[in-house]
Amino acid sequence: MSVINALFIISGAFLIGTLLLFFLKGISQKYKFLVAQEIPLVGGVSLAIAFILTSTCFIYLNGIATRQTFGLIFASLLMLGFGVIDDWRELSVGVKFLLQIIAALILVFFGIKTQIIFVGTVLNIVITIIWVLAITNAFNHLDIMDGVAALTALIVSVAFFLIAFLGHDLRSMIFSLALIASILSFLVYNLPPAKVYMGNAGSHFLGFLLATISLIISFAPMEKKIALLSPVLILGFPIYDTFFLILMRLLKKKIPFKKSNDHLVLRCLAMGYSKKKALYFVFFWNLFFVFAGIITYYASYRQGIATVLIVLLAGVGLGKSMSKVRIND
Repeated sequence: MSVINALFIISGAFLIGTLLLFFLKGISQKYKFLVAQEIPLVGGVSLAIAFILTSTCFIYLNGIATRQTFGLIFASLLMLGFGVIDDWRELSVGVKFLLQIIAALILVFFGIKTQIIFVGTVLNIVITIIWVLAITNAFNHLDIMDGVAALTALIVSVAFFLIAFLGHDLRSMIFSLALIASILSFLVYNLPPAKVYMGNAGSHFLGFLLATISLIISFAPMEKKIALLSPVLILGFPIYDTFFLILMRLLKKKIPFKKSNDHLVLRCLAMGYSKKKALYFVFFWNLFFVFAGIITYYASYRQGIATVLIVLLAGVGLGKSMSKVRIND
């Protein structure tokens, strides 16, 4: 990809996202539609449309449109639509899972699934569905404070771009760059104090899309199976936060899927952190997981194993220290 091509993608997505967000924000405030606590929930819609328009345009201009490309765009649009409905009239947990499974099956239909050779077709489909649902809901749960979900998605997108760039994967580079710029157009309005929220539409869309992009990037050659853990590590912060949340809720004998203050970033606030310092916490741990994922992708098998062990030890340490923070629940 040329520098000029990359600049066109970034500027195009950012401009579309910024203009669309300004327009949708005004409509939302005027008609009191998709508003929570007097703040519009249209950020997710603007960044999603900016991503879809920009990535689709440059995919076709570069002549690399495939069946998988159409599947990614179509399924992501469906997920966005489900999210808008959820923001308008909250759906039940069961209905949300059903819609997410349908969107994941659409991906499989269009040939987007894990390609783990030694587990077979059926198990690859099952793993794909579990993966997509896990990442989609992890981002939805992560959207609990200004800037957290968007900042996390931004860092993950940059990591995917680097891997796609070094692997000469033009399609994934376009997707990643368009997403980076679209997120930036929203993040300008979403950093504390937020003027716009992404809503469930945005968090579901981002989680679903990042899970999908991770499926179309080739991570692990036959001779280095440890690299299969690379996307898991790159998306490690939202995964870890969700696992931590579920564990804390189960230890209290409470339902893990209900809203709670057990998230890592909310525990930072309980410790006296400002929202800005809490975002620094999010930024640091996202970088830690992302670097571990990139190292696992490029390192030897032994180095990959060592990296995974370091991440596990760091995760245990973080979990122990954060579990001691008292919260109002």
